[in-house]
Amino acid sequence: MGLSLSPLALMVLLACLTALHQCNGDPFRRNNPFRHHHHPRFAKHNYRDALSKSIMFFEGQRSGRLPSNQRITWRRDSGLSDGAAMHVDLVGGYYDAGDNVKFGFPMAFTTTMLSWSVIEFGGLMKGELQNAKQAIRWATDYLLKATAHPDTIYVQVGDAKQDHSCWERPEDMDTPRSVFKIDKNSPGSDVAGETAAALAAASLVFRRSDPTYSKLLARRAIRVFQFADKYRGPYSNGLKKVVCPFYCSYSGYQDELLWGAAWLHRATRNPTYLNYIQVNGQILGAAEFDNTFGWDNKHVGARILLSKAFLVQRLKSLHDYKGHADNFICSLIPGAPFSSAQYTPGGLLFKMSDSNMQYVTSTSFLLLTYAKYLTSAHQVVNCGGTRVTPKRLRTIAKKQVIAKASQQFKVDYLLGDNPLKMSYMVGYGPRYPQRIHHRGSSLPSVANHPAKIQCSAGFNFMKSQSPNPNILVGAVIGGPDQKDRFPDQRSDYEQSEPATYINAPLVGALTYLAHSFGQL
Repeated sequence: MGLSLSPLALMVLLACLTALHQCNGDPFRRNNPFRHHHHPRFAKHNYRDALSKSIMFFEGQRSGRLPSNQRITWRRDSGLSDGAAMHVDLVGGYYDAGDNVKFGFPMAFTTTMLSWSVIEFGGLMKGELQNAKQAIRWATDYLLKATAHPDTIYVQVGDAKQDHSCWERPEDMDTPRSVFKIDKNSPGSDVAGETAAALAAASLVFRRSDPTYSKLLARRAIRVFQFADKYRGPYSNGLKKVVCPFYCSYSGYQDELLWGAAWLHRATRNPTYLNYIQVNGQILGAAEFDNTFGWDNKHVGARILLSKAFLVQRLKSLHDYKGHADNFICSLIPGAPFSSAQYTPGGLLFKMSDSNMQYVTSTSFLLLTYAKYLTSAHQVVNCGGTRVTPKRLRTIAKKQVIAKASQQFKVDYLLGDNPLKMSYMVGYGPRYPQRIHHRGSSLPSVANHPAKIQCSAGFNFMKSQSPNPNILVGAVIGGPDQKDRFPDQRSDYEQSEPATYINAPLVGALTYLAHSFGQL
C-alpha cells in the first residue's frame, strides 16, 4: 500500500521522523508546522473533498434498511430477510465489494481500520467525524448481531458462487441468502480475532460520545476474543467451500490473535492482555519478517499498534515491537538497508495484481500513524543499525520529488498524479474510472428502472462499454497494473472493483493530509 504524501507533506513527515525536536509532543496540537502557517497553495489536491467522498462510499455499500439521511440515493433497501435461514437477525452490515455477499472477515477488518482512522486522526476530522462514526456504527451494529450467541459467529450471508453467477442489483437479488457460522466444532480464530479487534477498536471511538454503546462493544470484544483463543483453527478449514477462494485465511490465524489482543490491551487497559502478548507474541509471529498489511495478514498492523505502547506509554516489555515496526518501515524506504518494496515506473507501491490499491492505502495509514507515535516519543527509525538522519530523509524526499519514476508512498498517485492522469477514486477529479466492477453502480437504479432485472439479464449491462449509470462516489478501486496501465473494463475485477477495506485506512491518511494543508 503506497503512501502517497504530496511532496511537501512527505518532506514534513520525513523531517518529523528525525528532527523530532521541531515536532515535539503531539504532532497535531503542538508545534505543528501547518497549524498557524497553512500552505494550501502547495496542495495539488482537495484532500478534504477526497476525505468526504471516501467516507460517503460506505453508504453505497450498505445492506439492510437505509436511513432517511442516506446520501447515495440511487441505493434502496436490500437483504431485509438476511439471517432467516438460521432464524437469526443478520440484517444490515456492508457488501464488501462489487457483489451482494456479506463476508464477515473483510467487514470486521474494515471496521477495525475505520475505527483506527478515527482513533488517530478523528480530532482533525471536523465535520466529517460524525459521518465516519456513522460508517463505523453501521458495521458494529451488524457485528453485534453476528456475535449475539456465545461461542458462535455468523461469518457470511450469501452463497458467493451463486451470487457471482448473477449480475443483479442488491435490491433485486434472489440468490440464496445462506448463512454460515463458526463455533466450537468448526472454529475460526482468524475471523473471530479480527471481529474482537473491530469491536474493541470501535469501543474507543464511542467511549466519550456513547459510553453505554462503547461498554457493550468492549464486553462483546472480550467474549469474542476468548472464543477465538480457546477454540483455535482457521475458518477456511471448516468453511473452505464457502469462503475460498474469496476470503481464504492464507496467513493463518496467529496474526489475528496477536492483533485482537493488541486492540483489547489498548481498549481495556487490562493487564491480562499485556501478559498474553508477552507470553504468546513470538509464537503468534510477532518477529516474522513480512511487510504486507491487509484484510488477511495483520502482523504489521499489530507491530505498529504495539509500538505505541512502548514509544508513548513507555511499556518497556514491548520494546521489541519498535524494532519490528522499524523493519517494516525500512523495507519501504528506497535505498535503505533491507528495502524490499517494489514500485511501478510511475511510483506506486505494487504488491500484487489483485486489488493492489488496498496495500497502498493501508501502508499510507501505517506510515502516518507510526510517524505520529515516533514524534510523540522523540524517536527515529533505525534501518540496519544506521540512524536515518533528517538530511538523509530530506534527500530521499527531494529525489522522489524530482525523479519521474519516483518511489513515493502514493496517496497523490491514487488521486491523479500518475502517468494516466487518472484518479482511482470514483467521483474525484476530472478523470476517474467509468466502468467499475460493481453490480449496483453498473445497473440502472430502482428509481429509473423499477422493474426487476433478472439474474442473467444483468450481464447485458455488465458487458456493455457504456459508463456506469450510478456514480459510487468515493469508491477506490484495485488500480493500475505494475506498468501503470489501467484498461477501465468492468469485467476486470482485479483492477476495477472497489472494496470497503481499500477505503477504510485511506480515511485516516486523507484526514492527515487535509489538515496538513489547511483544508480542515
